Amino acid sequence: MPELPEVETTRRGLASHLVGHRVTALDLRQPRLRWPVAPELVARLPGQRILGLERRAKYLLVHTEPGSALLHLGMSGSLRVVPTATPPGPHDHVDWRLDSGRLLRYTDPRRFGCQLWQPRGHVHPLLAGLGPEPLADDFDGARLWRLSRGRRAAVKVFLMDQAVVVGVGNIYASEALFAARIHPARPAGRISRERYARLADAVKRILEYAITRGGTTLRDFISPDGLPGYFEQELAVYGRAGQPCRACGTPIRALVLGQRSTFLCPRCQRG
Repeated sequence: MPELPEVETTRRGLASHLVGHRVTALDLRQPRLRWPVAPELVARLPGQRILGLERRAKYLLVHTEPGSALLHLGMSGSLRVVPTATPPGPHDHVDWRLDSGRLLRYTDPRRFGCQLWQPRGHVHPLLAGLGPEPLADDFDGARLWRLSRGRRAAVKVFLMDQAVVVGVGNIYASEALFAARIHPARPAGRISRERYARLADAVKRILEYAITRGGTTLRDFISPDGLPGYFEQELAVYGRAGQPCRACGTPIRALVLGQRSTFLCPRCQRG
């Protein structure tokens, strides 16, 4: 599933093509995504000028005067700007026609993404209760330490809790825990304030770097310009079970935490 750097890469790639332009029409070929395409989106979006494009967690918010389109890429979705005459493929489910003469095309083979509507002045239920953005100032080691007190859950599961911090998915949680030299199965409540400071710094540094590299290409993700993300070539532990640790040469181990595959170096991440 595309994670925060992939969604942020998509946002940055689309912004100059969308902001300031008007949506002239919607071509809806498949309304049944993870949830049905919101009728309000179909009714309210055509004719509106796009005022801004924002990312919240792994969602994109396309702001207009009456409200915002709420988009999620799901496991295999992508958004690309293409010429109007580009014929749709079998998995091209929604086109936004723009006054620039181009289309914003939503493609999703598995149909796990969504296109919903958030009225102006409201917060969609999917966004309610979310924690801070990991790149924001209000996310730091002190927050992790405070919220982790008394928590027995594995620290990797804790780090992926969207009420604690948003957008730190499976790939980047594994990478950040390796960078901070913390075993992903260690109980969250047994980690010191100092080590949480290192973990928060690692989360920020790795996410920021992954964004500059265009995200990670795993399975289906490619950026809006059709190019792959390159951070996959630099992953330290994720998906590298049996391969030597880049730091010490010990074979990387895989285990399952919270029903998700987890990767670690048993030597570098002892504690």
